Amino acid sequence: MKKYNAFAFILLSSFFFSCDNGKKNEENLFSLDTTDLKEVYQPNESLQLGIKNAENKPVDSIVFYINNKIAGRVKGSEKFAFALKEQKLGYQNIKALVYSEGNANEVTGRIEVVSDVQPKLLSYKILNTYPHDIKAYTQGLEFYRDTLIESTGNGAGNGTGLRGISSLRKTDYKTGKVYKIVELPQNVFAEGTTVLNNTVYQLTYQNNEAYVYNADTFKKEKTFPYFKQMEGWGLSNDGKNLLMSDGTEKIWFVNPADFKEVDYINVYTAGSKIKAVNEMEWIDGKIYANIYTKDAIAIIDPKNGAVEAIVNLSDLKSKVTAHPDLDVLNGIAYNPKTKTIFVTGKNWDKMFEIKIEN
Repeated sequence: MKKYNAFAFILLSSFFFSCDNGKKNEENLFSLDTTDLKEVYQPNESLQLGIKNAENKPVDSIVFYINNKIAGRVKGSEKFAFALKEQKLGYQNIKALVYSEGNANEVTGRIEVVSDVQPKLLSYKILNTYPHDIKAYTQGLEFYRDTLIESTGNGAGNGTGLRGISSLRKTDYKTGKVYKIVELPQNVFAEGTTVLNNTVYQLTYQNNEAYVYNADTFKKEKTFPYFKQMEGWGLSNDGKNLLMSDGTEKIWFVNPADFKEVDYINVYTAGSKIKAVNEMEWIDGKIYANIYTKDAIAIIDPKNGAVEAIVNLSDLKSKVTAHPDLDVLNGIAYNPKTKTIFVTGKNWDKMFEIKIEN
């Protein structure tokens, strides 16, 4: 029980099943057959899709769609099996067009696919403790060469209510000294940041735009609108695309050249989706992510969004100075030279160099 309790605090139950026949009209007397359907599936299972035909109308054929893509066709009222192994984790919208007596009758439903991986609980060891600016409301953290790049937001403060100023900064991680800083206007709440091809990308919370800087000079070069109306949370990259979170269970893969959507994954455990994916770091082909308000790191498979492991860092907060504006863990930076991970939090006066152990 102890191991399950240790990571249960980041799991959010969200089972849902819907068979929406709201589109049924006087000419449409068909419905999705839910006899063989479940609320929740795993990727190794298959859907058994069929149609209920209350008045035994003649059926010429049925075309089944999953997430608006054709899954298959059957003649008459035959059932159709659809394997889920290639589907993204998350909700699967089912649609069937039933062709009968010259009419196309549409019926819909929805199921959810969760991960089939039981996350491992990993331990860690603190290697070093470094000073960190207690006024830095950390939103993004990443190493660029030997320098720590940090993005901060203008958090209002839990206790004092004193607003900070959003910034992009270069820091000496050993001393905590900030030796280059760009401050943003008060109406901009800065979020995650990452460095790709000598370029710094920085998200904004609700301005619906990202900023692009020269990594050496911090000169702002471009502003990109988001590809849709959304919040900006965490940011990382896989060496090719940017990885962006928006406060939901989604991680978006974004083209750095124009900030357009390339793909996305939904983050799931063996049982539920994980919302509030926040600051992220790409480490050895995996996504390491903070879950907002949970002092833990989730290690995520970027191919399908499955949470493979969890690192519970809740005891770190007891090692920093308590003060009215102390906030949650947020900030993951991987140093490829030392092969260690640096973590801190919003308005923490310390940063910890850790090594994750199995």
